[in-house]
Amino acid sequence: MKGLELCSKYYFEVGAPALKAAFPEAMSRAAAGLSGQGSDCLGLDDEYSRDHDFGPGFLVWLTDADFEKYGAEMQRAYDALPREFMGFSRKPTGTGSQRVGIMRTSDFYAYYIGCTVPESLMKWLRIQEHFLATCTSGEVFEDALGEFSAIRNALLPCYPEDVRLKKLAARAATMAQSGQYNYFRMLRRGDVFGARLALGEFLNASLSMLYLLNFRYEPFYKWQFAAAGGLVAMGKALPYLRDIAASSTLRDDARIGRDIEAACAVAINELRLQGLTEAEGDYMEPHAYSIMAHIQDETIRNLHVMEG
Repeated sequence: MKGLELCSKYYFEVGAPALKAAFPEAMSRAAAGLSGQGSDCLGLDDEYSRDHDFGPGFLVWLTDADFEKYGAEMQRAYDALPREFMGFSRKPTGTGSQRVGIMRTSDFYAYYIGCTVPESLMKWLRIQEHFLATCTSGEVFEDALGEFSAIRNALLPCYPEDVRLKKLAARAATMAQSGQYNYFRMLRRGDVFGARLALGEFLNASLSMLYLLNFRYEPFYKWQFAAAGGLVAMGKALPYLRDIAASSTLRDDARIGRDIEAACAVAINELRLQGLTEAEGDYMEPHAYSIMAHIQDETIRNLHVMEG
Protein backbone atom coordinates (compact mmCIF):
# COMPACT_ATOMS: atom_id res chain seq x y z
CA MET A 1 0.00 0.00 0.00
CA LYS A 2 1.24 3.47 -0.90
CA GLY A 3 1.75 5.97 1.88
CA LEU A 4 -0.80 8.48 0.61
CA GLU A 5 -3.54 5.86 0.50
CA LEU A 6 -2.64 4.63 3.98
CA CYS A 7 -2.66 8.16 5.42
CA SER A 8 -5.93 9.07 3.72
CA LYS A 9 -7.63 5.99 5.17
CA TYR A 10 -6.18 6.74 8.60
CA TYR A 11 -7.44 10.31 8.47
CA PHE A 12 -10.99 9.52 7.37
CA GLU A 13 -11.43 6.39 9.51
CA VAL A 14 -9.54 7.40 12.66
CA GLY A 15 -8.30 10.97 12.77
CA ALA A 16 -11.18 12.98 11.35
CA PRO A 17 -13.94 11.40 13.48
CA ALA A 18 -11.96 11.89 16.69
CA LEU A 19 -10.82 15.45 15.99
CA LYS A 20 -14.16 16.63 14.62
CA ALA A 21 -15.93 15.29 17.69
CA ALA A 22 -13.49 17.00 20.06
CA PHE A 23 -12.93 20.24 18.11
CA PRO A 24 -15.95 20.81 15.87
CA GLU A 25 -15.42 24.56 15.55
CA ALA A 26 -11.71 24.38 14.66
CA MET A 27 -12.15 21.44 12.30
CA SER A 28 -14.95 23.26 10.49
CA ARG A 29 -12.27 25.71 9.31
CA ALA A 30 -9.28 23.36 9.06
CA ALA A 31 -7.54 21.69 6.14
CA ALA A 32 -6.06 18.21 6.40
CA GLY A 33 -3.85 16.10 4.20
CA LEU A 34 -0.33 14.85 3.61
CA SER A 35 2.15 17.15 1.93
CA GLY A 36 5.81 18.02 2.27
CA GLN A 37 8.97 15.96 2.46
CA GLY A 38 9.03 12.27 1.63
CA SER A 39 8.66 9.92 -1.28
CA ASP A 40 5.13 9.07 -0.17
CA CYS A 41 4.06 12.64 -0.93
CA LEU A 42 5.29 12.10 -4.51
CA GLY A 43 3.71 8.66 -4.84
CA LEU A 44 7.21 7.18 -5.22
CA ASP A 45 7.47 5.27 -1.96
CA ASP A 46 8.29 1.57 -1.91
CA GLU A 47 9.47 -1.06 0.58
CA TYR A 48 12.74 0.81 1.03
CA SER A 49 10.89 3.97 2.06
CA ARG A 50 9.50 2.43 5.22
CA ASP A 51 12.64 2.76 7.31
CA HIS A 52 11.80 6.37 8.26
CA ASP A 53 8.91 8.85 8.14
CA PHE A 54 6.45 6.19 6.97
CA GLY A 55 3.23 5.21 8.63
CA PRO A 56 -0.36 6.33 9.19
CA GLY A 57 -0.40 10.06 9.88
CA PHE A 58 -1.55 13.38 8.51
CA LEU A 59 -1.28 17.13 8.92
CA VAL A 60 -4.05 19.44 10.08
CA TRP A 61 -3.50 23.03 8.94
CA LEU A 62 -5.14 25.78 10.99
CA THR A 63 -5.52 29.52 10.59
CA ASP A 64 -3.22 31.58 12.81
CA ALA A 65 -6.12 32.45 15.12
CA ASP A 66 -7.33 28.86 15.44
CA PHE A 67 -3.81 27.60 16.06
CA GLU A 68 -3.37 30.06 18.93
CA LYS A 69 -6.67 28.99 20.45
CA TYR A 70 -6.71 25.24 19.75
CA GLY A 71 -3.26 24.20 18.51
CA ALA A 72 -1.69 22.81 21.67
CA GLU A 73 -4.80 20.94 22.76
CA MET A 74 -5.37 19.52 19.27
CA GLN A 75 -1.76 18.34 19.15
CA ARG A 76 -2.26 16.44 22.38
CA ALA A 77 -5.39 14.87 20.91
CA TYR A 78 -3.49 13.98 17.74
CA ASP A 79 -0.71 12.34 19.77
CA ALA A 80 -3.33 10.27 21.60
CA LEU A 81 -4.74 8.75 18.38
CA PRO A 82 -4.14 5.00 17.87
CA ARG A 83 -0.58 4.33 16.80
CA GLU A 84 -1.37 1.11 14.92
CA PHE A 85 -3.43 1.05 11.73
CA MET A 86 -3.71 -1.62 9.01
CA GLY A 87 -0.54 -3.29 10.25
CA PHE A 88 1.56 -0.11 10.23
CA SER A 89 2.84 1.95 13.15
CA ARG A 90 2.44 5.71 13.33
CA LYS A 91 5.71 7.54 13.79
CA PRO A 92 6.06 10.17 16.57
CA THR A 93 5.29 13.71 15.51
CA GLY A 94 8.69 15.04 16.58
CA THR A 95 9.77 18.63 16.91
CA GLY A 96 9.96 20.37 13.55
CA SER A 97 8.87 17.28 11.63
CA GLN A 98 6.58 19.36 9.37
CA ARG A 99 5.09 16.05 8.21
CA VAL A 100 2.36 15.11 10.65
CA GLY A 101 0.44 16.80 13.45
CA ILE A 102 -1.17 20.19 13.92
CA MET A 103 0.34 23.36 12.48
CA ARG A 104 -0.42 26.79 11.08
CA THR A 105 -1.04 27.04 7.36
CA SER A 106 1.33 30.02 7.26
CA ASP A 107 4.09 28.09 9.07
CA PHE A 108 3.86 25.19 6.65
CA TYR A 109 4.52 27.35 3.60
CA ALA A 110 7.05 29.57 5.38
CA TYR A 111 9.08 26.50 6.35
CA TYR A 112 9.65 25.62 2.69
CA ILE A 113 9.54 28.87 0.73
CA GLY A 114 9.76 31.62 3.37
CA CYS A 115 6.29 33.02 2.67
CA THR A 116 2.87 31.99 1.41
CA VAL A 117 2.54 33.36 -2.15
CA PRO A 118 5.66 35.31 -3.25
CA GLU A 119 4.94 39.02 -3.62
CA SER A 120 7.28 39.74 -6.55
CA LEU A 121 8.81 37.99 -9.54
CA MET A 122 12.24 38.35 -7.97
CA LYS A 123 11.05 36.48 -4.87
CA TRP A 124 9.64 33.76 -7.12
CA LEU A 125 12.98 33.54 -8.92
CA ARG A 126 14.94 33.01 -5.69
CA ILE A 127 12.88 30.01 -4.54
CA GLN A 128 14.43 26.68 -5.48
CA GLU A 129 12.24 24.40 -7.53
CA HIS A 130 12.38 21.43 -5.20
CA PHE A 131 11.01 23.48 -2.28
CA LEU A 132 8.01 24.49 -4.37
CA ALA A 133 7.62 20.87 -5.47
CA THR A 134 7.71 19.81 -1.81
CA CYS A 135 5.08 22.18 -0.44
CA THR A 136 2.69 21.44 -3.33
CA SER A 137 3.15 17.67 -3.21
CA GLY A 138 0.86 15.05 -1.76
CA GLU A 139 -2.87 15.47 -1.33
CA VAL A 140 -5.29 17.71 0.52
CA PHE A 141 -7.92 15.40 2.01
CA GLU A 142 -10.28 18.14 3.19
CA ASP A 143 -10.23 21.93 3.27
CA ALA A 144 -13.36 23.41 4.79
CA LEU A 145 -12.23 27.04 4.78
CA GLY A 146 -10.17 26.87 1.59
CA GLU A 147 -7.27 28.95 2.91
CA PHE A 148 -4.64 26.24 2.55
CA SER A 149 -5.79 25.23 -0.94
CA ALA A 150 -5.96 28.84 -2.13
CA ILE A 151 -2.25 29.27 -1.40
CA ARG A 152 -1.43 25.88 -2.90
CA ASN A 153 -3.35 26.69 -6.07
CA ALA A 154 -1.59 30.06 -6.37
CA LEU A 155 1.76 28.22 -6.39
CA LEU A 156 0.65 25.73 -9.05
CA PRO A 157 1.29 24.50 -11.64
CA CYS A 158 4.60 26.30 -12.07
CA TYR A 159 6.41 29.63 -11.80
CA PRO A 160 4.92 32.80 -13.30
CA GLU A 161 5.77 32.78 -17.00
CA ASP A 162 8.57 35.36 -16.92
CA VAL A 163 10.27 33.42 -14.13
CA ARG A 164 9.81 30.12 -15.95
CA LEU A 165 11.41 31.67 -19.04
CA LYS A 166 14.30 33.06 -17.00
CA LYS A 167 14.98 29.66 -15.50
CA LEU A 168 14.73 27.98 -18.91
CA ALA A 169 17.29 30.44 -20.25
CA ALA A 170 19.62 29.70 -17.34
CA ARG A 171 19.23 25.96 -17.90
CA ALA A 172 19.97 26.30 -21.61
CA ALA A 173 23.11 28.34 -20.87
CA THR A 174 24.25 25.79 -18.27
CA MET A 175 23.66 22.87 -20.64
CA ALA A 176 25.82 24.61 -23.25
CA GLN A 177 28.58 25.50 -20.80
CA SER A 178 28.76 22.22 -18.87
CA GLY A 179 27.80 19.56 -21.42
CA GLN A 180 28.53 20.89 -24.89
CA TYR A 181 31.70 22.75 -23.92
CA ASN A 182 33.36 22.01 -20.57
CA TYR A 183 32.81 18.24 -20.58
CA PHE A 184 34.90 17.85 -23.75
CA ARG A 185 37.40 20.47 -22.60
CA MET A 186 38.00 18.58 -19.35
CA LEU A 187 38.52 15.32 -21.24
CA ARG A 188 41.08 16.91 -23.55
CA ARG A 189 42.97 17.96 -20.43
CA GLY A 190 42.77 14.44 -19.07
CA ASP A 191 40.73 15.67 -16.12
CA VAL A 192 38.12 12.91 -15.84
CA PHE A 193 37.07 14.18 -12.41
CA GLY A 194 36.28 17.66 -13.71
CA ALA A 195 34.52 16.05 -16.67
CA ARG A 196 32.29 14.09 -14.29
CA LEU A 197 31.37 17.26 -12.42
CA ALA A 198 30.53 18.91 -15.75
CA LEU A 199 28.23 15.99 -16.52
CA GLY A 200 26.53 16.43 -13.16
CA GLU A 201 25.85 20.08 -13.97
CA PHE A 202 24.56 19.12 -17.39
CA LEU A 203 22.21 16.49 -16.00
CA ASN A 204 20.83 18.82 -13.32
CA ALA A 205 20.22 21.59 -15.85
CA SER A 206 18.69 19.22 -18.42
CA LEU A 207 16.32 17.61 -15.92
CA SER A 208 15.26 21.00 -14.63
CA MET A 209 14.56 22.13 -18.20
CA LEU A 210 12.53 18.95 -18.73
CA TYR A 211 10.27 19.79 -15.77
CA LEU A 212 10.01 23.48 -16.63
CA LEU A 213 9.02 22.71 -20.22
CA ASN A 214 6.21 20.61 -18.75
CA PHE A 215 5.16 23.47 -16.43
CA ARG A 216 6.20 21.44 -13.38
CA TYR A 217 8.51 21.97 -10.42
CA GLU A 218 11.49 19.65 -10.28
CA PRO A 219 11.50 17.52 -7.09
CA PHE A 220 14.41 16.87 -4.72
CA TYR A 221 17.43 15.53 -6.60
CA LYS A 222 17.05 11.85 -5.74
CA TRP A 223 13.56 11.83 -7.29
CA GLN A 224 14.33 13.83 -10.44
CA PHE A 225 14.63 10.79 -12.70
CA ALA A 226 11.95 8.71 -10.98
CA ALA A 227 9.29 11.42 -11.23
CA ALA A 228 10.12 12.36 -14.84
CA GLY A 229 8.81 9.22 -16.51
CA GLY A 230 5.38 10.60 -17.36
CA LEU A 231 6.51 13.97 -18.68
CA VAL A 232 5.78 14.57 -22.36
CA ALA A 233 7.54 17.78 -23.42
CA MET A 234 11.23 16.97 -23.99
CA GLY A 235 10.44 13.45 -22.78
CA LYS A 236 12.40 11.92 -25.66
CA ALA A 237 15.59 13.26 -24.05
CA LEU A 238 15.10 11.16 -20.92
CA PRO A 239 16.73 7.96 -22.29
CA TYR A 240 19.82 9.96 -23.28
CA LEU A 241 20.03 11.56 -19.84
CA ARG A 242 19.63 8.19 -18.14
CA ASP A 243 22.38 6.76 -20.32
CA ILE A 244 24.71 9.64 -19.38
CA ALA A 245 23.98 9.09 -15.69
CA ALA A 246 24.76 5.38 -15.95
CA SER A 247 27.89 5.71 -18.13
CA SER A 248 31.55 5.79 -17.15
CA THR A 249 33.48 8.98 -17.86
CA LEU A 250 36.60 6.92 -18.50
CA ARG A 251 35.12 4.30 -20.83
CA ASP A 252 32.07 5.82 -22.49
CA ASP A 253 33.14 9.36 -23.40
CA ALA A 254 32.18 9.08 -27.09
CA ARG A 255 28.73 7.71 -26.27
CA ILE A 256 28.24 10.37 -23.61
CA GLY A 257 29.09 13.03 -26.17
CA ARG A 258 26.46 11.69 -28.54
CA ASP A 259 23.91 11.57 -25.74
CA ILE A 260 24.64 15.19 -24.78
CA GLU A 261 24.04 16.39 -28.32
CA ALA A 262 20.93 14.24 -28.71
CA ALA A 263 19.42 15.56 -25.48
CA CYS A 264 20.20 19.14 -26.49
CA ALA A 265 18.58 18.59 -29.89
CA VAL A 266 15.38 17.36 -28.22
CA ALA A 267 15.41 20.38 -25.88
CA ILE A 268 15.90 22.85 -28.75
CA ASN A 269 13.06 21.24 -30.69
CA GLU A 270 10.71 21.57 -27.71
CA LEU A 271 11.75 25.20 -27.15
CA ARG A 272 10.84 25.88 -30.77
CA LEU A 273 7.53 24.06 -30.42
CA GLN A 274 6.68 26.30 -27.45
CA GLY A 275 7.71 29.37 -29.44
CA LEU A 276 10.50 30.25 -27.03
CA THR A 277 13.52 30.43 -29.37
CA GLU A 278 14.22 31.79 -32.82
CA ALA A 279 17.95 31.03 -32.64
CA GLU A 280 19.63 28.72 -35.13
CA GLY A 281 22.07 25.87 -34.62
CA ASP A 282 22.66 23.03 -32.20
CA TYR A 283 24.58 24.91 -29.51
CA MET A 284 22.36 25.79 -26.56
CA GLU A 285 23.80 29.19 -25.65
CA PRO A 286 22.19 31.25 -28.46
CA HIS A 287 18.86 29.68 -27.56
CA ALA A 288 19.33 30.86 -23.97
CA TYR A 289 19.55 34.47 -25.14
CA SER A 290 16.61 33.97 -27.47
CA ILE A 291 14.51 32.78 -24.52
CA MET A 292 15.63 35.85 -22.56
CA ALA A 293 14.21 38.10 -25.28
CA HIS A 294 10.72 36.69 -24.61
CA ILE A 295 10.71 37.88 -20.98
CA GLN A 296 8.34 40.82 -20.49
CA ASP A 297 9.53 42.08 -17.10
CA GLU A 298 12.52 44.37 -17.66
CA THR A 299 14.21 43.60 -14.35
CA ILE A 300 14.08 39.86 -14.93
CA ARG A 301 15.05 40.21 -18.61
CA ASN A 302 18.17 42.22 -17.70
CA LEU A 303 19.55 39.68 -15.21
CA HIS A 304 22.62 37.60 -16.07
CA VAL A 305 21.63 34.78 -18.41
CA MET A 306 22.61 32.14 -15.82
CA GLU A 307 20.81 33.78 -12.89
CA GLY A 308 18.03 31.64 -11.45
